[in-house]
Amino acid sequence: MVRSRDNAVVSRPDRGRFRRALAVIAAVSLGAALGSLCFFTVDSADYAIVTDFGKPTQVITEPGLGFKHPLQSVRTFDHRLFVYAAPPSEFLTLEKTPVVASGTILWRVGDPKRFFETVADRRSAESRLGDILAAELGAAIGNNGLVAFVSMDAVVYRANAILAELARRCDAVALRDYGIEVLDVQLAGFDFPKQNRPRLYARMKSERGRISMLYRSEGEEEGLKLRAAAEEQKARILARAIEFSQQRRGEGDGQAARIYANALSRAPEFYAFLRAMEASQNFARKSTTMVLPADSPLFGVLLDSNYFNGGAAASDGIRGDLPRN
Repeated sequence: MVRSRDNAVVSRPDRGRFRRALAVIAAVSLGAALGSLCFFTVDSADYAIVTDFGKPTQVITEPGLGFKHPLQSVRTFDHRLFVYAAPPSEFLTLEKTPVVASGTILWRVGDPKRFFETVADRRSAESRLGDILAAELGAAIGNNGLVAFVSMDAVVYRANAILAELARRCDAVALRDYGIEVLDVQLAGFDFPKQNRPRLYARMKSERGRISMLYRSEGEEEGLKLRAAAEEQKARILARAIEFSQQRRGEGDGQAARIYANALSRAPEFYAFLRAMEASQNFARKSTTMVLPADSPLFGVLLDSNYFNGGAAASDGIRGDLPRN
C-alpha cells in the first residue's frame, strides 16, 4: 500500500494502470500530431502543391488524401472558373478612329506549378491578365476597321471571329508565362471617347445618309426597270389580244360571207327581195327624201311599202325620174 500526499491510499497495481493510460494518451496525441504533419486532404475544387522550403516538389491535381514529410508545406489553388473584368482603355482602329474598349476574361489555373512559381495568387494573376488583354486587344482593334465591330452587315461584321482569335492568343501567352488558362474573351464595352462623340456621330450620320441615298437610287432604278418590263408585257398581251380578236372577227366575217353566198346561190331573187325590204325599212324610219330611177328594184319596194302604209304620200316622199318619150 502507498499513501499519497492527500492521505489517499493507492495500490501499486492501480498506479501501473494509470501510467499505462497516460502512455497511451501520449502516444495517440503524438500520432495525431505526426498525422497532421504528414497527411493532408485535397478538395475536388483545388489543386495542391507540396513544397520543401518554398521549392515545389509535388503537384496534386486529383482530390483525396495526400502524404508529405513533416517539414514540408502544402499550398492549394482553386481551379474553378474565374471572371475578370478589365478596366476600359483607349485604342485606335485601322482607320485611326479612337475608341474606348474593355474586355472580360474567363480563366482558371491551367498549370499549378507554373502558376505557383510566377503569380501564386488570384490578384496577381488578374493583374497579369489585364496586361495581356490590353496588349492583344489593342493589336486586334488596330488591325481592323471600325465596321468590323459595329456594322449591321453580316458580311462586314467580324467581332466574333476577332474575339475568338483574341482568346486564343491570350491563352497562349498566359499559359506559357503564368500557367493561366484563358477560356474566353468578350467585349464588355465598345464606345467612342466623350470628346470625340459629336464629330464621330455626325460623320456616321452623314455616311448613313449617303448609303440611304444609294439604296434609294438603286430602288428607283429597279422600279423603273420593273415598270418598263410591266409596260412591255402589257403591250405584248394587248397585241396578242388584238391579233386574236381580229383573227376571230375575220373568221366570223368569212363565215358570214359564206353563209350569205350560200343563201344567195340557193335563192337569189328572194335574197335580193329581202335586202330591198331591209333597206326600205331603214329609209322609212328616217323620213328620208330620195330620188330613184323608175327601174330601181328599191323603187318598186318603197312604192309598195308606201302603198301599204297609205299610198297617197308616195308622190310627196319619193320622186322617180320617169323616162320621157
